[in-house]
Amino acid sequence: MGPKTKRKILVHLIEFFVLGVVMGVSEDLIAIHFATDARITWDIVKVALLIAIPFAIISEVLTDSKIFWHLLNHSKNKRKKN
Repeated sequence: MGPKTKRKILVHLIEFFVLGVVMGVSEDLIAIHFATDARITWDIVKVALLIAIPFAIISEVLTDSKIFWHLLNHSKNKRKKN
């Protein structure tokens, strides 16, 4: 796998991670707004962000598991050869 391919994969992962975080925070804020009487403050946005990040990571790994496992196996094969 060449450097252009690795860079392309990295950009792809970052794009989907950022999109996942933005969508997760938006979803959480909408749910909080309609389910509670709480006002949306920066503290609530911070909590929603902290909740959205792990889910974005998990969904990114599951979505791109083929790429993830390929990279993982590639690094294991390198270690075995050395």
